[in-house]
Amino acid sequence: VLVGVVGYMLGTGLGVPRPIGWIGTVDGAGATNLAPYSFFNMVAGDPPTFVFAPGNSARRDTLANVRAVPEFTINIVTDDVVEAMNSTAAALEAGESEFDLPGSTAMASERIRPPRVAECRATIECVVEQVVPVGAAEPGGNSLVIGHAVMFHVDEALLDGTRVDQAGLKAVGRHAGNTY
Repeated sequence: VLVGVVGYMLGTGLGVPRPIGWIGTVDGAGATNLAPYSFFNMVAGDPPTFVFAPGNSARRDTLANVRAVPEFTINIVTDDVVEAMNSTAAALEAGESEFDLPGSTAMASERIRPPRVAECRATIECVVEQVVPVGAAEPGGNSLVIGHAVMFHVDEALLDGTRVDQAGLKAVGRHAGNTY
């Protein structure tokens, strides 16, 4: 069994492409956070249930935020927002919001408190069902955040009934390293 960096490198190099969930959250005081996660996916259909897996590091806000305010937005990363998404990957100073960076304008959600990204052509509003520790406590471990969708926002130009035009969406997937 390979563990540590080698296992991580092999796993992320073989589990490709991984969709990117650009996760919007708020803390108990209402401060916003926006961070990309390529450990993200849909896992059930009724209700539509999604997961993402933030690291357990105390220097990141997402996990603390979903524990304090159990809601999040999943903003779908596409060709037109990939550069803005990249700019939100680095941790900012406490009190600074990634929603203030160019290309990631905060837009009010309809059913939950965390904002969505106005520039994204598709966003899912979710309510947390469960947070499950996975792997090592720290470093290298994660927590699996499980949430169900309460609202979908999809650019009407991308819809044919309930089907999403994949070519028009131009969703970006993560490969190994910084390859998309």
